[in-house]
Amino acid sequence: MIHRKIWILTLFPEYFKPLLDCGIAGSALRGERSQEIKFEVQFVNIRDYSTTKYKSVDDTPYGGGPGMVMRADILRDALMKGVVEAGGYQDKNELNVIFTSPRGKVWNNKEARSFGREVLSHPAKDVVFICGRYEGVDERFLEKYVDEYYSLGDFVLTGGELAVMTILDSAVRFVPGILGNKLSSEHDSFEDGLIEYPQYTKPQEFEGMNVPEILTGGHHKKIEEWQLEQKKIMTKKWRPDLLG
Repeated sequence: MIHRKIWILTLFPEYFKPLLDCGIAGSALRGERSQEIKFEVQFVNIRDYSTTKYKSVDDTPYGGGPGMVMRADILRDALMKGVVEAGGYQDKNELNVIFTSPRGKVWNNKEARSFGREVLSHPAKDVVFICGRYEGVDERFLEKYVDEYYSLGDFVLTGGELAVMTILDSAVRFVPGILGNKLSSEHDSFEDGLIEYPQYTKPQEFEGMNVPEILTGGHHKKIEEWQLEQKKIMTKKWRPDLLG
């Protein structure tokens, strides 16, 4: 079994409690879901490495401008002392350090699959997420210590915590052994460039609307053909940009 640690540097560890407490992602990240890989999530509170009187982690930007910038020296100490030393690593190169930022690769299903199967399941390197706050992070820390950047899209969040949770929740599904049915992720939206076909369950009649008859006939070949056609119809209706 592979033992994989996920380190999260943040000012708000409590943000992650619902993710770890609930659902498939929660049980996976608690190390309770797969016989092939066991996850362990460790939090480092960046503020614990502040040396200022009021435990501040930011300061005004050189050159002026709005907002405050997270300090490189405090982030370095949080990473090197809170992760590398505390985790017993030889050096930072044993880790894959990730920062969520507008400069990063845009996160999508392809990235989630790759991250789950190649990064989270990597036999050598544990993962470290840096959760930014305020106006930004001192560029010198990013240049020296960050290995990869990801962006959820062209919008701004108040902090990196939600972005990191989204990355973990969407990627952990692709880790071997996490989903009860390994085919579940293969039939989800975006796997073949289309969104998923409509789903139905009991009752068979709901407010005058019936389940499509083809789904109740038991003819698997016809059902598969119907599902593929519906995926094309749904994608054209709701996400025509995917067809381009």
